[in-house]
Amino acid sequence: MTLEKKPNLIKWSLKYSISAAIAGILCCVAPAILFMFGLMSGVYAISFADFFYKDDGSSGTGAWVLKGIALCIGIYGVYSFRKKQNQCAIDKKSKRKNLILLIIITLFVGVGLFLSIEKWSSWYFDEHIVPAQQKELNIPIKDN
Repeated sequence: MTLEKKPNLIKWSLKYSISAAIAGILCCVAPAILFMFGLMSGVYAISFADFFYKDDGSSGTGAWVLKGIALCIGIYGVYSFRKKQNQCAIDKKSKRKNLILLIIITLFVGVGLFLSIEKWSSWYFDEHIVPAQQKELNIPIKDN
């Protein structure tokens, strides 16, 4: 029986936390990026994002499904790290410390990145996509 190489804690946590954050905010990032590259109009970008939110702007079913998928990605990252770590010859105390560090890093990086992207996408929608939508629909643009 050959033991595998010890998994890299930082790379593992970054891989799964970034994946989870992007999955959780995909409803806003996808239309923003497609609009940014001219592949989607303002009207369609807004309607795409509106699919995931209620009329009052709070999270709808679609947004909660994406957040659930993000949570599952994070949990799977922790589970698979633990499983891979158990194949290595590492003492139990070190394994426990690594697992706790992985959970903390994944949680903070994932949530922090999610909130940062959410803030950026809100700004981008307000600054670029909403004015484009109003122009496309011939709605007078309001000055704030």
